[in-house]
Amino acid sequence: MKKIIVLKVGSAVLTENGNLALDRLNNLVDFVAELKNIYEVILVSSGAVASGYTLLKLDKKIIAKKQALASIGQPLLMETYRKRFELHNILCSQVLLEASLFKDKVRLQHAKDTISELLSNNVVPIINENDVTAIEELVFGDNDQLSAHVTNHFDSNLLVILTDIDGYYDDNPKLNPNAKLQKHINTISKEELEASHSANNEFATGGIVTKLKAASILLKVNKKMFLTSGFDLKDARNFLINGIHDKGTLFGATHE
Repeated sequence: MKKIIVLKVGSAVLTENGNLALDRLNNLVDFVAELKNIYEVILVSSGAVASGYTLLKLDKKIIAKKQALASIGQPLLMETYRKRFELHNILCSQVLLEASLFKDKVRLQHAKDTISELLSNNVVPIINENDVTAIEELVFGDNDQLSAHVTNHFDSNLLVILTDIDGYYDDNPKLNPNAKLQKHINTISKEELEASHSANNEFATGGIVTKLKAASILLKVNKKMFLTSGFDLKDARNFLINGIHDKGTLFGATHE
């Protein structure tokens, strides 16, 4: 069986000006189809709330309204994915998870068995938080750490996070033009993990700190995370397909 990788894409990539960024979503699906020649791919995708907002303008700061947006948006998001994957003759599926799953061995095993069955049948599982019912998850609030747990528990050794930056810098590159990209990271300090969150997109719930927390989860179990741009997939393609690490940040040992 091919190696399993987990690909996580956030709202910062999938949405723009209150709408789904269809060009970027289509490029992502085309990239996943390309990756499937080499890997089995699990996709962790945000965007349900943003998708719902395109049809009904509710205040997402209110939990009940955010849950309603997720309920409206999830089928829209999945239908958008389904149509694009269909062009590649690839089936995709929806898998909604909550944080509590990873604390329940029985439920977790059922989820693992389901994911394994999907992958063995050439289906791309598309995982999202169960935002409609999981209040704890809405407060917890990001798919970065969810994707790290998926990587850890669903037989993968590599998480690739596609976001609105091209890697992890030693300072904020938007404020400091001299900030330097860090290509390899093996340790993350407590101060970095406790810094304030900074999500730029109105529908994003994470920021660089949640990505560092995801990396920290994987470093503790000797697994890897690659952080790179989801706007331009060139660096992700180079890393995953061509074995070239020009940009992007690899947390953990050097990529094989």
